[in-house]
Amino acid sequence: MDVKRHTTPSAGPSALADARSRQTAARVADDVLLDAARSCVLAVGVRRTTLAEIARTARVSRMTVYRRFPDVRSVLAALMTREFSGLLRTASERGADAAHSRERLVLIASAGVRALSADPLFRTLLDVDPELVLPYIVERLGATQKFAEQALHQLLEAGHRDGSIRRAPVAAQSRAVLLVVQSFAFSLRPATADVGEAALLAEFTHVLEAALKP
Repeated sequence: MDVKRHTTPSAGPSALADARSRQTAARVADDVLLDAARSCVLAVGVRRTTLAEIARTARVSRMTVYRRFPDVRSVLAALMTREFSGLLRTASERGADAAHSRERLVLIASAGVRALSADPLFRTLLDVDPELVLPYIVERLGATQKFAEQALHQLLEAGHRDGSIRRAPVAAQSRAVLLVVQSFAFSLRPATADVGEAALLAEFTHVLEAALKP
């Protein structure tokens, strides 16, 4: 009599490959993919950067990138948040020895404007793909802008407490300062074509000082 043996089907090649791909994606840090994206954007701009090229630069499979980021725009958003928030964190270290919160805010804002306007990624976006920056000026605030506004909010509240900053509704005050700071950051390079950068930034500090002084 023949006896039928029941066996558990083994995972097929596609299932095994899919599992390996998930494991590989889990092992690759986001920074590896974002570093690769940064290299691609600096080399050819955003519009010519593809997920396949990011994968090649990062030396991972395309599926590894696809599982983490669905498209180039999502990679770029994550990259800008990492890069520009990092620059602003570094700028926030300025003014540690300031006499009061108003002086600290002005020093940090000036350092932030300098850092952003000189950053290679920020300059590439403005020079090669300015239309990608436009929505953050005329449509909505991005994650980096909200991060900067939160830092300003804290500095303004500290200035209200120590008496160095004019009291005003802090939400409106921080938003107004943000708009002044970002206008200088976006326009510093063309604005210094026929005006000295040092002189222009000196005026920037006077604008903030005058607006915030009690």
